[in-house]
Amino acid sequence: MRRPLNYGWRLGVTGLSFAAFGLCGLAFSALLPVVRLFLSREKVRRINLWLIHQFFRALVRVLRIAGVMRVDLRDAEKLGGAGHIVVANHPTYLDVFVLLSVIPEACCVVKRFHWSNPCLWGIVRAAGYISNDDDAVLVNKSAERLRKGRPLIICPESTRSPPSGGLHSFSRSFAHIALRSGRPIQPVLIACHPPVFAKGQRWYRIPERPFEIRVAPLKLINPSAEPANGSTQAEKVSPIAARSLTSATREYIQQQLVAYGFSY
Repeated sequence: MRRPLNYGWRLGVTGLSFAAFGLCGLAFSALLPVVRLFLSREKVRRINLWLIHQFFRALVRVLRIAGVMRVDLRDAEKLGGAGHIVVANHPTYLDVFVLLSVIPEACCVVKRFHWSNPCLWGIVRAAGYISNDDDAVLVNKSAERLRKGRPLIICPESTRSPPSGGLHSFSRSFAHIALRSGRPIQPVLIACHPPVFAKGQRWYRIPERPFEIRVAPLKLINPSAEPANGSTQAEKVSPIAARSLTSATREYIQQQLVAYGFSY
């Protein structure tokens, strides 16, 4: 009897958490035009970044206390350094939530269709997030955010990772950003076991026991150590240099996923 009750409890908390996320997103979208009448765009951005960080901290805390999930966060102090490019694999819908709960002021690269999602468009605009629909704009805006000391979160697979712990191919946009800005790349490993909220997996398909999200930041990758034809200027970034940096970063993350036991 305990097992069905526990499962039902966790399913209910999961549903309420997603509902709260959707309602808060709608509230952001509805109130943003009103707030901008009284406050500057920069002030609105800072307030909303703080609210987003606090919301995801609270959401992760609720899920942990309710017994829905566990979080194993290794070397949290290494995450989100000023001007760092956080490059992570993306095994579950919740991994970005966890990252945002521990990295204040983070800027995210967001898929283009989120900008028309009624539950998300207010959040992504108010926080100054960046759409991935135009590579040139993405690189320019990302470099600007990094110069201001904001960490950048990007999942270069552009979709959720395979449940096995492997990786899809990487977009080169993060490499162009790193080579242009000269900012370090912070590779981050993420695992979710048992797999949940993976690509094509419905929110109500939760496992029979609490799932665990494990996060492990790796050593920084200095883009200046990669072949960039002696320059980090946008117009001089070599496609070969970007391809090389992308390949090296993906290979490094894949090797470490296996070494850490995150690849099943």
